Amino acid sequence: MYSNKSDKTKYVFVTGGVASSLGKGIISSSLARLLLARGYSVAIQKMDPYINIDPGTLNPYEHGECYVTEDGVETDLDLGHYERFTSIPTSSANTVTTGKIYYSVINKERNGDYQGKTVQVIPHITDEIKRRIQLLGKSKKYDVVITEIGGTVGDIESLPYIEAARQLRYELGVQNTAFLHLTLIPYMAASGELKTKPTQHSVKQLLEYGVQPDVLVLRTEQPLGNDIRKKVALFCNVDQEAVVESVDVPTIYEVPLKMHAQRLDEVILQKLGLPIKESNLTEWRQFVERVKNSTKVIDIALVGKYVELPDAYKSISESFVHAGAVNDVKVKLHFVAAEKVTAESVQEMLGGMHGVLIGPGMGQRGVEGKMVACEYARTNNVPLLGICMGMQCAVIEFARNVLGYADADTKEHNPLTKHPVIDIMDSEKSGFERGETMRLGAFGCQLTKGSKIHSVYGEELISERHRHRYEFNNEYFDEFAAAGLRPVGVNPESGLVEAVELDGHPWYIAVQYHPEYKSNVEHPHPLFVNFVKAAIEFEGK
Repeated sequence: MYSNKSDKTKYVFVTGGVASSLGKGIISSSLARLLLARGYSVAIQKMDPYINIDPGTLNPYEHGECYVTEDGVETDLDLGHYERFTSIPTSSANTVTTGKIYYSVINKERNGDYQGKTVQVIPHITDEIKRRIQLLGKSKKYDVVITEIGGTVGDIESLPYIEAARQLRYELGVQNTAFLHLTLIPYMAASGELKTKPTQHSVKQLLEYGVQPDVLVLRTEQPLGNDIRKKVALFCNVDQEAVVESVDVPTIYEVPLKMHAQRLDEVILQKLGLPIKESNLTEWRQFVERVKNSTKVIDIALVGKYVELPDAYKSISESFVHAGAVNDVKVKLHFVAAEKVTAESVQEMLGGMHGVLIGPGMGQRGVEGKMVACEYARTNNVPLLGICMGMQCAVIEFARNVLGYADADTKEHNPLTKHPVIDIMDSEKSGFERGETMRLGAFGCQLTKGSKIHSVYGEELISERHRHRYEFNNEYFDEFAAAGLRPVGVNPESGLVEAVELDGHPWYIAVQYHPEYKSNVEHPHPLFVNFVKAAIEFEGK
């Protein structure tokens, strides 16, 4: 692998204009994939302009999925894209919010670090942003660090980040930085024209902030002709070869290939003064071909509480793309509203499914419906995968309908239940009282030899990421095991149950952790791969 150890780490800043949700995260991830394919070491980080410390307390309807890193930081869902495209785990160093920036600056001010000076956005806030941007480059040697700046150019919230990036360009040297601006070319159906004016105005806004973009990626619903590219290049002071189109494609994993075909990676490397080495995208192309060309369809129901917003389950959806490619099938996910699943409706809603996933989600809404779905899968031999709250629902349903504890419940929703099969363990209660209410990040799990989940992983000790408060109540451990819903995965240090599986069932596994956080293109998660395989076998019966 090439290493520029004698040189500075190079920085690429990705901004967006005209409209939000154009796909800066996908473009950043695609660029990282292309640079990795040329042998460069790359890291990606996200600058989020909201004042929340992290998205952990944000409603999924507002912000989509809350992603969790190995070291237990709740982050924006774009970090999931970063990991799925690069196979490189992220950490607290890969995510920054305005809340974190101001929190740090205010703490320094309270501690007297500024020696009585007036604390201002410039230079104090921008200095802290610059410090955070460069953490990855200084803590570990990367050839290129890609920094995605959230929001849209023109937003008040994003201004300090753009100003910090502008300052870094001159502090680090022009050849050590590059600005990529993602913008929109809308199609006006009435006149049958593609319009470049919004892009021109967006770039003009950047210029007013002192930033000249080096590369423009134009989001469009229709292919752009050379005339459009030439016009944009002329009006925006950008080389024509640095104007790249980003057209809708069947799968997001095709975006790196489209960018590579237009030499985006070469243009960026030239801007950064780095050698253009041979690219190896063979395995990536093979994966994309499997995703696009698989003809067999498997129907899997995702029973959850946020099904109106698929982004709330983004990592799960993408894990099924990875697992489908391995099994040479397309997984068609059916988003089923948990609160609508009842004993009367369950057959109609789940009857045609080849597998059922009981999704995560805090709070009481939809829990009873999830338990109905668990019972349906359990009694009809339908493959089931439960995740986080999905495992807790499987445990409660089994306690009620097999163990005979009609009032079995989680203490989170029913503090007065006489059979709290889901509770906070005594060892955790002191932390709960201090406000340390979540198990976040990676924890070890010891799998039982001979269990189905052990055969799925092929190893005894695994590590998976968590995001939850309540646990399986170990007081019921032996009772569940004797009745057939066996705890088959425990944390070796705390003894907390991490996984259960149902004896005599073709495939019924529920886990307290979030396996979807660790699935990526290069390493599809074995639980999803084997769950899809079980669904295929069920469909064939």
